[in-house]
Order: sequence, then C-alpha cells, then structure tokens
Amino acid sequence: MPVKRRSLTACFKTRFQRSASLLRTACLPKPPSPPSLVLKHAVGLPWFNLIFALLGSLVLLFIVAPLLGITAATSLTELSHAAADREVMNSVRLTLKAAMVATVVCAVLGVPLAYLLARSEFRGKNVVLSIIDLPIIIPHSAAGIALLTLVGRRSHLAATLPGWESGFVGTFAGIVVAMAFVSVPYLVGAARLGFEAVPVRLEKVARSLGASPRRVFFTISLPMAWRSVLSGMILMWARGISEFGAVVIIAYYPMTTPVLVFQRFNDFGLAYSRSAAVLLILICIAIFAILRFIGRQQRTEGM
Repeated sequence: MPVKRRSLTACFKTRFQRSASLLRTACLPKPPSPPSLVLKHAVGLPWFNLIFALLGSLVLLFIVAPLLGITAATSLTELSHAAADREVMNSVRLTLKAAMVATVVCAVLGVPLAYLLARSEFRGKNVVLSIIDLPIIIPHSAAGIALLTLVGRRSHLAATLPGWESGFVGTFAGIVVAMAFVSVPYLVGAARLGFEAVPVRLEKVARSLGASPRRVFFTISLPMAWRSVLSGMILMWARGISEFGAVVIIAYYPMTTPVLVFQRFNDFGLAYSRSAAVLLILICIAIFAILRFIGRQQRTEGM
C-alpha cells in the first residue's frame, strides 16, 4: 500500500508540474513581429483601401452622374410647368394609385405566403422561392407579353368574365396586374425575412398558453415583423411606379408617367420629356428616402 501511495503522489506531482509549465508558457508575451512585417502591414493597408475606394467611387459616380446631369439641365421653370401640366399630373396620380392598389392586393395575398415560407419546411420549398423570384430575372417586356396570354382579349379570363371581352388591355386593372407581377417578389422577400427574425419560442409560448394560430399571428408575429412588411410594401410600391416594360404592352393608354416620358421623348425629343422625367425621379427618390429611414429605425431598435 505505501508503494502505491508514493506512486500516485509522484504521478499527481508530475501532472501538476506539466500543467504549471504550460500555464507559464501561455502567459508569456508573444515575441514582437519583425519590424519589416509591421511596416509592410501599416503601409500596405491604406493603399489597399485607397484602391478599393477609387474603384467604388467610379460605381457611385456612374449612378449619381446621370441623375445630377438631368436635374441640373432642368430649370425650376420647366419643372414647375411639368407640375402644372394636367397630362403629367394625371399620369402621376394614375401611377401612384395603380402602384398602391397593386401593393395592397399583393400584401393581403403575399404576407400570409411569406409567413408560411418563414415558418414551414416542406418538400419543394426551394422551388416555391424560385418561382417567387422569377419576375425579377424575366425581361419585363417578355413579362408583358406573357401577361397578355392571361388577361388579353383572347385569354380564357376575358372569355369567362362578363363585360371583360377585351380583357384588361388598356384598363386600370391591366396596369395594376402588370405592376403587381414585376414587383411582388420584393414584398414577399422582405416580409419573409421579417418573420424569420421573430423568435419562434415566443409563438410556442403563446400557443402553449392556449392562443390560437390566428391570434398568435396578429398579436405576436405581425406586430414584431411589421417594419419589414412595411419596408417590402414601400419597395414594391416604388418598383411599381417605375415599371415601364410590362405596362406599355398591356396598357399604353391610359398613360402612366414612365410611358408618358417615353411617348414625349419618342415624339418630341429630349427637351420636352426631361421635365416629366425629373419630376418622376424626385418622387422615386422621396419614396426611397422613406424606405431608408424605416430601415434605419428598424436597425436601431434591433440594437
């Protein structure tokens, strides 16, 4: 027994010495880097960032220069005349109204879909996500042609709806359909990300306390994701306002503002269409500023 006790004591002593040696080695300061490496890192990093900044500034200049150019070339008198032009203002009101109707309708239909995609895992989910994103990659003129087969004069929808023998061609409903088709992915995508950010455990706790799925959605999920839903609605609205390709095929008349700008440029040249284009650009920038403000508020609350 004494022999075993001495052997155990020696074993623990050896392990303790090794642990102490490793601890002292870890606590020792690391040797300084060679001066050449330090100097190379200090000098190379600013030049690297400077090159990237120059490349990035070219992208920013490419975006800002046309906008500043057309704004500087348009006088306040021309802009005021465009704002007083009844045809221009009617097209602006039509564009804003059609984009708003498309956004509201798609919000009623798309927000439940976004919640389902955020909370459910099922076979073919990636296929559904890809289908939702299809309008983004399809050329919008081709999208307009495709929509004609659905809502055109010879479509099955026109044949079944009484009073719509000519379809949605040249109507307010046709403009709404075209805007909704090309812009609904932005709404569904933003809403889905907002619902994914809502903690699932809160919904489970509410369900365990007896709340119905409908009550959980309207009292927990939607109130916590409303900023993302609203951001998606604003982004869809802005995208619908700027739509031209699909709208011009389905409804050349009545004219939305993008179609009006194209018509004036095609018939009378740059000078006659520039003021209406600047007015539309200013409206889109105002909507974009609202969107960025809401996104900044959402990030601030998340911190």
